[in-house]
Amino acid sequence: MFDLFLQGVENVFTFQMLGLIFFGTVVGIIFGAIPGLTATMAVALFLPITYSLSASAGIALLVGLYIGGVSGGLISAILLKIPGTPASVATVFDGGPMMERGEGAKALGVGIFYSFIGTLLSIFALMFIAPSLAKIALAFGPHEYFSIAIFSLTLIVTLSTGSMVKGLFSGLLGFAFSTVGIAPVDATTRFTLGLTELNGGFDILPVLIGLFAISEIIKVAEEVKTETHAKVTIVKLKGFGFSVKEFFEQGWNMVRSTLIGTGIGILPGIGSGTSNIVSYMVAKKQSKHPEKFGTGIIDGVVASETAACSAVGGAMIPLLTLGIPGDTVTAMLLGGFMIHGIQPGPLLFVSQGPLVYTIFIAMLVSAVMMLFAELYGVRVFVKLLGVPKYILLPIILVLCFVGAFGLGNRIFDVGVIVFFGLIGYGFVKFGIPQTPFIIGLILGPMAETNLRRGLMLSDNNFMDFLTSPISGTFIGLSLVSVLWHVYKTHSSKTVKTTTATA
Repeated sequence: MFDLFLQGVENVFTFQMLGLIFFGTVVGIIFGAIPGLTATMAVALFLPITYSLSASAGIALLVGLYIGGVSGGLISAILLKIPGTPASVATVFDGGPMMERGEGAKALGVGIFYSFIGTLLSIFALMFIAPSLAKIALAFGPHEYFSIAIFSLTLIVTLSTGSMVKGLFSGLLGFAFSTVGIAPVDATTRFTLGLTELNGGFDILPVLIGLFAISEIIKVAEEVKTETHAKVTIVKLKGFGFSVKEFFEQGWNMVRSTLIGTGIGILPGIGSGTSNIVSYMVAKKQSKHPEKFGTGIIDGVVASETAACSAVGGAMIPLLTLGIPGDTVTAMLLGGFMIHGIQPGPLLFVSQGPLVYTIFIAMLVSAVMMLFAELYGVRVFVKLLGVPKYILLPIILVLCFVGAFGLGNRIFDVGVIVFFGLIGYGFVKFGIPQTPFIIGLILGPMAETNLRRGLMLSDNNFMDFLTSPISGTFIGLSLVSVLWHVYKTHSSKTVKTTTATA
């Protein structure tokens, strides 16, 4: 392990790698800070660029974008009271009031410091948990992988915001699109409509760019006409703005929020958009002065930012050990692996050990760069908040088209991003979650291949999926998660009906 760690350090500490990580981190912060431009969009936009880079350099760039993008949202959340990303929604609750009463510098300092701490601790958790989990996962066979794929999708569907039916529809639609092309095992051509370009199915990258970047551009473009440019106050940061006493007072809040963020990050398809709100509510519930939350205290900012950024390391755990994305950004990172012909999973730690530890070190370096970039570059980021969307959006749109075409030199891929961009926009308009779709698209081949392999091993006896201890456990958990969600939804409707009648 120590030898692999040293190889990772050696790989990262080169001029090219450090430059790419710094560039990715800064660009990620910019995308996170400007409302409407998320970390997901940043990674989607730069995915095609990684095609020309080595695997380690490409993933290092994407990791920088991820870490910077999640943390960057705190800048607009505090200065404008508008969350730059879903990860910074709860930061507005106390960061905004602190800004209004002249404590904006302190709020920014607290947010920047604890987003760094959350990221750092979650990376350490990733480094210690992932290798051990990968060793356990090496014992998994087709039955186990099929059950894990089903469990991941049901978990995403039941934990998606809004209707479970909409989440289920999204996930099944993703599964359906994953069946396009040549089937695994027997190589039958399916649903290609006579287009040879579809023999290999839909390339994951144009789908990701279309579903997340193009749909987001269309959605934000709708709001440009009514957009009012908020006046941003220039804030001067001197240190982090809080005392050593306040640091020790926030010790348990920090540890608890890290555990919440990392734990939620590990759950497939949830991520920092949920962890920051959950952590904030837990902090408020356990506080000795809950009435002060929302009035501008650092407890709320600490809870939100620590949890949001610690979800980063948590989301990387299922990606690297099982090949299952923890959130939408790690789904993009999975695309980055696929570009270079690398399949994340337990064998990654055996066959690509130096690459895994290069990713660990790149994440640590990016976290440090994020700390200093936000601390000393906040004035630059503040000025970028004033750039009109009608200038940014066309540039991003052109870059998406160029990136999609450059990936395989096919105009067909440009059509694919437009097609899935419209699907993504339809999801937004009808309140259908996008995450189950993309996870269904990614897990579809994994589930189908392992289902067919498992049935071949057991002479078409499906009972082996239930009698195998690990496989049976995951299928049982899938059923429990669905039934629990149905029960909870029914109970909440009953309470609402009772309240309305009363």
